[in-house]
Amino acid sequence: MRIHQQFRRALQPFRVVLTGYVLGLFILSLSRLALMLWQYDRVAASGDLVELLVLGIRADCIQMGYVTLPLLLILPVFWLRPLRRLGGKLQQIWWVCALTYVTFMEIATPAFILQYDLRPNRLFVEYLTYPQEVLSMLWGGFAEWLLIGAAALLVTVVLLLKLSRRLATSQQHEMSRAPRRAAIFVWPVLLLLMVFGVRSTLDHRPANPAFFAVTGDALVNDLVISSAYSVEYALYSMRHEANAALIYGSASLADIIQKVRQDNYLADKEFPFEAYPTVHYNRASRSYARPKNIVVILEESLGATFVEKLGGINATPELEALSEHGWWFEQLYATGTRSVRGIEAVVTGFLPTPARSVVKLPLSQQGFFTYADLLARQGYFTEFMYGGETHFDNMQRFFVGNGFQSVRGVADIEKPAFIGSWGASDEDLLQSAHARFEQLNGQTQPFFSLVFTSSNHEPFEFPDGRIELYAEPKQRVENAVKYADFALGEFFRKARQSSYWDDTIFLVVADHDTRVYGNELVPVSKFHIPGLILGGSIEPRTINTVTSQIDLLPTVVSLAGVSAWTASLGQDLSDVTQPPANRAMMQFGANFAWLQGHDLAIVTPAEDFTGQLDKQQHRFQADVTAREPLLEVATAHALLPSLLYQQQAYFVPQE
Repeated sequence: MRIHQQFRRALQPFRVVLTGYVLGLFILSLSRLALMLWQYDRVAASGDLVELLVLGIRADCIQMGYVTLPLLLILPVFWLRPLRRLGGKLQQIWWVCALTYVTFMEIATPAFILQYDLRPNRLFVEYLTYPQEVLSMLWGGFAEWLLIGAAALLVTVVLLLKLSRRLATSQQHEMSRAPRRAAIFVWPVLLLLMVFGVRSTLDHRPANPAFFAVTGDALVNDLVISSAYSVEYALYSMRHEANAALIYGSASLADIIQKVRQDNYLADKEFPFEAYPTVHYNRASRSYARPKNIVVILEESLGATFVEKLGGINATPELEALSEHGWWFEQLYATGTRSVRGIEAVVTGFLPTPARSVVKLPLSQQGFFTYADLLARQGYFTEFMYGGETHFDNMQRFFVGNGFQSVRGVADIEKPAFIGSWGASDEDLLQSAHARFEQLNGQTQPFFSLVFTSSNHEPFEFPDGRIELYAEPKQRVENAVKYADFALGEFFRKARQSSYWDDTIFLVVADHDTRVYGNELVPVSKFHIPGLILGGSIEPRTINTVTSQIDLLPTVVSLAGVSAWTASLGQDLSDVTQPPANRAMMQFGANFAWLQGHDLAIVTPAEDFTGQLDKQQHRFQADVTAREPLLEVATAHALLPSLLYQQQAYFVPQE
């Protein structure tokens, strides 16, 4: 009994720290239980609830260890009599701040899951740099949750302040009686236990989020860890983005390039630049006295979900009517789930990585291949047009540094009729684009224009009286899609009567689908997007093989009559001498999917999978018999882009 009392007294100097640690575990476990009950169908289909909760406690020991270790390390300094009061205040501040932080992250989690089907991650951090747009989006889509969350956080802070004061007062009162000599011996034991909790394993490498990826459902894997841990690991990973693909293993660039060049449509190409191993010459399939203008209309969040012709709902009648007049892609897949990933794929042809898009990475702000640079070298005038602020997602800096000669945003649209949270409406943007194209077509040089829409973005704001609503209330995604489609139809009615129609090739494509979700490692169905090439010189055609966003501009540039050196590995689908590649690649968080016809390989940091895609249900069916050849190709394409970025090798050298 006496030993027990002495041990309790020896722990007295650690009372505040240990109470905060245990309470943090309780808060995180309680939140996880609530989230798993909310998503119970998916949790039950993927694993045992109790087992996942216990594994979650292990992950929480890592998180609470991170915030506890720094204070625990310096705690003995504050046992000195002159510093006791300061030490008590410091522990109290730490206790409140640490637990408020983890609580805030858990409160923010449900809204993030509804939007991205994952816990808060790197996107949570990236969006903090755009408070106006993000707050407008949150207030428009999650106003009730924002109010509930703010109230819950306020109550939490008040309770934490009261409890921390009580604990600090009690500890300070009893410190004079605590045997500090015994505490000195307890201190290293606690440190050792805390370090082991953070490491969580005796293996060569410490645990990380991939260590807790124990199911085939990415969201359920995310629920095992905490949101604070997810965001912190994302911040850590952002410091090592040049080597991001190393989570899939390692291989030399030469070996990877050899594997990638075996793709059928690349097999007869020459690659003369050793320092730029993907650069090859692409000869145009058509020839004109003056190359055609090129206009790319990148539609915000317009996935196949909303296109009846692709198995979705009937929200895009204008696009579907236009599809009868051009090249229509039935099996086109986005490379990612964000606008910058879509820009990356369409404008640069760069393969996706687990890192941020190259639009935002430092080594790609100059000297990085884009089709704007390719066309500028061929005498084109190149321009980006956006209805919002062009600095968003670092677009302006990236574009100006890599071949775009002009960037136009909301300030360049004359007297817009409707301005929402994300800028001018699609009608205003496309009317401005139409006037601009009339002006540019009168000049001697052809032009390339990238037009990026924004009306189909939360909080789904668009002018009244323009469409018959798909459903009530007005501010819902189906209505925003229908409005974006209406604006697109209005633009093409004008374009087809314009002076530039016969001289221009248009590409209409989505950047990604909206709210990508699913109980799979990569929800392939939510990467399915519409794509259409049309213009005065384009005859109707349906392309029913698997196609990636990276294949679109190689095809359009060729149809425009431009032969040039390119760094992109996208295929020119207008080249009748080569069969279609029939493949697409998708990045979902840390998971990379390679779809080859019906075969599908998924490369993850924890384990790799192969099988087939049931295209009726868009469901992955595992099949280990297809493993090695398909997985080798997938892994090579997953590893390649990060190595090209790191070595600054994705560029066409000046001739």
